[in-house]
Amino acid sequence: MAEGSVPPLIEQLVTRYAQDVYRYAYRLTGSAADAEDLTQETFLAAVKNIHQLANPELARSWLLTIVRNQFLVRHRRNKGMVAHPLGDQAEEIMALDSGDDEVDCELIQNALNALSDDQRVILLMFYFEQASYREIAEQLGIPIGTVMSRLSRAKEALRKKVLAVTRQDSDH
Repeated sequence: MAEGSVPPLIEQLVTRYAQDVYRYAYRLTGSAADAEDLTQETFLAAVKNIHQLANPELARSWLLTIVRNQFLVRHRRNKGMVAHPLGDQAEEIMALDSGDDEVDCELIQNALNALSDDQRVILLMFYFEQASYREIAEQLGIPIGTVMSRLSRAKEALRKKVLAVTRQDSDH
């Protein structure tokens, strides 16, 4: 392979999953610029670790795991990242995230941004990555009970935030 050339598999992964990776990065960071950086970091890490992708059918899940890990590494490195506690109503909130309605997407993102990083990561792993409790526990190195309680608290926090904004909007 010539220096500077991109392996065909990586090219295919970028073509097929760049939007998913970016959307997930945006949900984690709440910032278009940070999401773009995180997306680039993800694909750079994918190039370095392409040998770890044993089954190309699991590429989306593999890439989303890289996004999350890159986000967590970045967060540990930069403890000053802005994260505001928020609330959640996950099934309904994530269902709103069709990308068609900018107001709903903005509401969702603002609500996600207000969550702690732990809450945001668990919600996005569960709803965006569609990871099971067991998978989340294994990947984060925490007990399943902790996953369940954090997810429950995150859902409730998101729900409260969304309801508060919705009620505030209907009062005006």
